[in-house]
Amino acid sequence: MYSLNGKVAIVTGAARGIGRAIALRLADEGADVAVVDVDQAGAAAVAAEVEARGRRAVALKVNVTGADEVDEMVRRTVEALGRIDILVNNAGIQVIAYLQDTKEEDWDRIFDVNVKAMWLCTRAVAAQLIKQGQGGRIVNASSRAGKVASALPIGAYVTTKHAVIGLTRAFALELAPYQITVNAYCPGVVDTPMWDLIDREVAARRGVPPGSVRANAVAQIPLGRIEQPEDVARLVAFLASAESDYMTGQAINVTGGSVMH
Repeated sequence: MYSLNGKVAIVTGAARGIGRAIALRLADEGADVAVVDVDQAGAAAVAAEVEARGRRAVALKVNVTGADEVDEMVRRTVEALGRIDILVNNAGIQVIAYLQDTKEEDWDRIFDVNVKAMWLCTRAVAAQLIKQGQGGRIVNASSRAGKVASALPIGAYVTTKHAVIGLTRAFALELAPYQITVNAYCPGVVDTPMWDLIDREVAARRGVPPGSVRANAVAQIPLGRIEQPEDVARLVAFLASAESDYMTGQAINVTGGSVMH
């Protein structure tokens, strides 16, 4: 267990899937949590789960692609929970299309959510962390797709997740003098609604049965099972804790062995 007692975390995209698992794991470790999502009802439900664990929580409906809303997210978190110690930039979306068929509006949208929003949130939270003067943790959602390309029609997503690793490294250097570490987690095939979407859309394109795309992907995982959101949350809890004090600028695989570098 990693003690996060007295810490306050913001988790974006926290209404479901990996974000929900992260919010709950950080709460289990002792952190109070700002549960951030565009889905207000979903965020409120997860905030209630955090409070049921004996921690404080606030549910915030935020479009993280807008600078004003991100600045307000920071202000409201500090107002409700007193400070910020941890930011988990988990929000992300997927576009199913080969690069040559990707529409310009879809390209812009995925970059807005997966990259621009991460920059906006990190910029805003880092300013608060520097003001507090006690260091902090920023943890970013990359992916297996941030390390290797994919034969699936997710080229825009692959490109954004490579960009996340570059953003992580650049911020790690900039914020190191303030004892703010910046790292990324790189999941593989996770049992979430995003993989439901990939399986459904790709199966339809290929004319194969639903479930077969996911099953094929899972069959290539050395550990032999699909990843659960809680597998990712364990790594994030470590990166959010004092146990990772001497790590920054890293993009860490949690893929069941499907990527080994």
